[in-house]
Amino acid sequence: MGKTWSELPRWQRRATAVLAPVEVVLTVVAAIDLARRTEQQVRGPKAVWWPVLFVQPVGPVAYLGWGRRRPGK
Repeated sequence: MGKTWSELPRWQRRATAVLAPVEVVLTVVAAIDLARRTEQQVRGPKAVWWPVLFVQPVGPVAYLGWGRRRPGK
């Protein structure tokens, strides 16, 4: 069984407290961006990117880094 919050070392509690909001923000930013873009502005089908966004932490980073087409390209 996993540890409770109070059983975690201080550094793990701090890292979680800092990184969890970062993951949430990245996911929200990526979801808003994906919703606003057309199919032509996304590399690959948008329907594939939606579930990928929720694979933490690599999904939002992958979409924001590689899933979007840059204007003029």
